[in-house]
Order: sequence, then structure tokens, then C-alpha cells
Amino acid sequence: MKKNKTALETRFWADFAVGNPFKALDAFFDFAALDYYKQNLTEVALYSCKTEVYQQDNPSDAFVFYTAFSSFVKICYGLQQKSKKWKVTASLHSQTAFHLSSLTKEEYENPFIVFQKAFNEKTPQQFEFFLSLILELSLSPNAENPNADLTTPYIHLIKMLDAIELIRERGVEKIKKKHQIVSVTE
Repeated sequence: MKKNKTALETRFWADFAVGNPFKALDAFFDFAALDYYKQNLTEVALYSCKTEVYQQDNPSDAFVFYTAFSSFVKICYGLQQKSKKWKVTASLHSQTAFHLSSLTKEEYENPFIVFQKAFNEKTPQQFEFFLSLILELSLSPNAENPNADLTTPYIHLIKMLDAIELIRERGVEKIKKKHQIVSVTE
């Protein structure tokens, strides 16, 4: 039986299609830095409650941001599904100093937990709805009070960004068999 693969839809913002989630992550962070994504996600969320319009000078930036983040959710969902096959390389830093403050100590030690928690609580479609909703609200000149929870998906997305950054910094190893680990080099 053939498994259905989730299309990562990187074409819109990366100018090419990427199927491998680790290569898609590289493209995601080649497109923009972690701080850019965090700052813009926060701004879109804040503008969703204001009468000011987000990116009024260039609203096409909002579309590109939306498509990149939509791909990011799909990448994280794919990583969560395969998390039992991968192991994050151990940290060389002190476990008491967290430079990615949104993560707990347990999440810092195993960033794949962040994806499991996020997708146990919200489906990829709910994250997609959240992104669509905050973007719609932030581009509207009318302040509306949405009936949806905007805080939970926002927090999960920030944590997923930090978890991905940690995975990229440390690298991952593919677990072949019980007790056999092979380092991934791409």
C-alpha cells in the first residue's frame, strides 16, 4: 500500500518544489531568518485585533508570509509523523541555559516533543485556519473579535520555530534499528 505524501507547497515562496522536509527547512530558513518569522507572526497576530492594516504598503508580502508559514506547518507535521525514526544530536551546551526561551527543558532535550504536543492539540487544518484567520483580520481595516482561539496556535507556532532552529543547530540522526544510529548528512 502506497503512503500519501503531504505536499509541502514550497513553490510559492522558494521558487522550487521540495519534497524532503529537511531540505524544505533549509529552503525555509534560506528564504528568511528565524527572527523574521517570529516578528512577522507576532505582528500579524497583533494587527488581527487592530483597525490598522498589516503591510498596507505592500500587502503581497502578507501572501508570501502566509504561503511560507503554511508550508512550515506541513513540514512540522511531517516531522512529527516521522519523529520515532529520528533522534536529535545531543546538545554541547549547558542544559541550564536555554537560548530558545519558549521551550521547556524536556522540549529542549527532545525538540520533536514540541510537534507531538502541537499536533495532539491542533490539527494541521486548524493551524491553517488560524493562519488564514489572523491574516484576514490583519488585512481588514475593521477590528473584529474572532470567536476562535488565537493564542494556542500562536504559542505552538512560536515553539515549533524554536524547535526547528534547535534541530537545525544540533542536527539529526536517523535511527536504523534498535540501538543503531546513523548520522544524517545532507
